[in-house]
Amino acid sequence: MTGVLEGFTTVGFIIAVGIGLAHLKLLDITAQRMLATLTFYVASPALLITMLQDADVHQLFSGNLIASAGSVAIAGGIALAISRARRHDLGHTVISTLAASYVNGANLGIPIAVYVIGDATAVVPTILLQLVILQPIALTLLDVAVAGQRLSWRLALTRPFKNPMTIASAAGLAMALTGWRLPEALHDPIEIIGGISVPGMLIAYGISLRLGPLPGRGVPASELGTLVALKMVVQPVAAYVLGRLLGLDDHELLTVTVLAGLPTAQNIFVMAVRYQRSVTLARDAVFVSTLTAIPAMLVISALLA
Repeated sequence: MTGVLEGFTTVGFIIAVGIGLAHLKLLDITAQRMLATLTFYVASPALLITMLQDADVHQLFSGNLIASAGSVAIAGGIALAISRARRHDLGHTVISTLAASYVNGANLGIPIAVYVIGDATAVVPTILLQLVILQPIALTLLDVAVAGQRLSWRLALTRPFKNPMTIASAAGLAMALTGWRLPEALHDPIEIIGGISVPGMLIAYGISLRLGPLPGRGVPASELGTLVALKMVVQPVAAYVLGRLLGLDDHELLTVTVLAGLPTAQNIFVMAVRYQRSVTLARDAVFVSTLTAIPAMLVISALLA
């Protein structure tokens, strides 16, 4: 589990840098929004292109995908139903649904896949599912929420292609499917720009922790607790049960359960900042689910490894 702890420590250190910079008043909320905007429009699209162009698309259709997708649908579907029952607006509903189901597949998923599962490529189906399907749908709905328009078929089909992260995902997937690669003269600078994405979003997150309400105080505790329980308990249990029903072997069960037990991804916070929808909720869901992820990984590994 050393690698898992190292992954969490790395993420925590970069967040602490953001907290420190805000505490010293070197960066403020304006800087946080600038970092989130830079990450959303430039760095993350660059990272998506370079990540997806080398992805093994065939893994998207692996036997683990159905269990993983089903666990996302169950946890996210419950969060969606609760949000609609409470008459939350569209933006809040999208963010809360993502908080309950969208896993940190890149920052934490890769080291955990290596040190718990023993295979870094095990996380690829989860990452592709999120980038190619979940993210475009969520961003389209957030665009609609901000614009105040009704969602029509025409809008649903055209809006994703106006969003930089969706465009980058489509471009990277197209390169993976065709085998075409960016020329080195383009790949290298795009890869460097993409390297800003993860530290940028983590530093922005740290600024929010320091300058915003303390975690757990800015949103109703019952709502936050429900979302974290859906993410850290319901989703991995659902993945395990679905895996059993599908006849996955012991190693595949460990894989889908561990990956479903990853905490909420930090880019949900970036989306919330970009669209100014439920920012504190997204921040707190990331924070609390990340804190609970280490014991969750230990329990899952002890029971299934």
